[in-house]
Amino acid sequence: MRFIHSDPRNDELDLSKYRLDKSSPDTLYGLPQHVAFCSRCVISNQRPNSTVEHKHTKDSKKHTINFDSDGVCDACRVAEQKDGNIDWEARRRELQVLCDKYRSRNGHYDCLVPGSGGKDSFYQSWMLKYEFDMNPLTVTWAPHVYTEWGWRNFQKWIHSGFDNYLLTPNGRIKRLITRLAVENLFHPFQPFIFGQKSYAPKMAARMNIPLIFYGENEAEYGNPIADMTSAKRDYSYFSTSDDSEIFLGGTSIQSLINDYGVRAPDLDVYRPSNPDELREKGIEVHYLGYYLRWHPQSAYYFAVEHGGFEASPERTPGTYSKYNSIDDRIDDLHYYTTFIKFGIGRTTYDAAQEVRSGDLERDEGVALVRRYDGEFPERFADELMEYLSLPEKEFPDASKRFEAPIIDRAYFHALSNRFRSPHLWAYDSGEWKLRRSVFTQN
Repeated sequence: MRFIHSDPRNDELDLSKYRLDKSSPDTLYGLPQHVAFCSRCVISNQRPNSTVEHKHTKDSKKHTINFDSDGVCDACRVAEQKDGNIDWEARRRELQVLCDKYRSRNGHYDCLVPGSGGKDSFYQSWMLKYEFDMNPLTVTWAPHVYTEWGWRNFQKWIHSGFDNYLLTPNGRIKRLITRLAVENLFHPFQPFIFGQKSYAPKMAARMNIPLIFYGENEAEYGNPIADMTSAKRDYSYFSTSDDSEIFLGGTSIQSLINDYGVRAPDLDVYRPSNPDELREKGIEVHYLGYYLRWHPQSAYYFAVEHGGFEASPERTPGTYSKYNSIDDRIDDLHYYTTFIKFGIGRTTYDAAQEVRSGDLERDEGVALVRRYDGEFPERFADELMEYLSLPEKEFPDASKRFEAPIIDRAYFHALSNRFRSPHLWAYDSGEWKLRRSVFTQN
């Protein structure tokens, strides 16, 4: 039997690539060779931009956040624009005109809001319904494994006055794609991103709802600053008419069927929308953050006040915060993998955003990164290793493609070494160290 996926615990890692004194070490994923940090927030130039997820393979090259000649990242420049160059009253009037155009007169849903019941989706739907007199339908692509507080927040969201369609994809298929995403891409969160980007347009087409609202534009976190000039989300994120362009967990549709024993109909839920159908039905996807000034911490307080939103009962591993991305247990593992691949852990993401929003000083952000970034997520680790495992009884075909279908911590840590870029990591005195960090540079 030829294994597609070998056991990483048997790897003979070439540690010479990771010597501390290595000059010009290799660079993976198309990342910038020189590691730099924004002079205003704490993000590094290794941060990958949001991309068309269904085209992501192990050979994909990353487009990363731009730094200008003053060493300031695009996300900080967007924050600067939000504070000074945008007429938010005029933008609010634009939103009013848009809502007036689409508002239902017969009680039918007139817009669609995707979300999980977190602070942002609560703010979006509440503002549209109670401030702009719209009749939104909310839709949810279920997390991999709900946290108890995430499930309670989801229920509170619905019971604050919203209809909702919850799609929980076939558990075995989602587990298989997640395992493949970890093996091929070291990206356990990818199957959720598929739903996050594609489920709403597909439901809008099915329900004949022409207007979709997402939250803030990805440019607020590092995508090209030019994206902020439009309220609309580009169709390429969530649509294609060509199956050959679709990769799930870095694996083609055909391979999933031929090599892993997946039935073609079980993959339909992951297929992006057909762009011709979306255009024919006149479906538009807008960012609410284009019209209303987005402030994540304010959205949290808003959700607490208007819906009883509850933060995590404990600090989230890898960061200091308790209210960002708390509904899915696999979030913990996801941010650990970004630390391995890009040298950017959850604290860096959280602190960079809060520095830009004016909720933290930069030196506070640097101190928080030093203390928490890259922390291994212990609290759900054993459960998540079990989730990523593919027992033969449940996965009779797929398990045969793995030399070790069952994952444990030793397997996961050995696998992580395959994804460490030598330009980011050094192996010194028996341990892994980042070559550069925001706190050693500053």
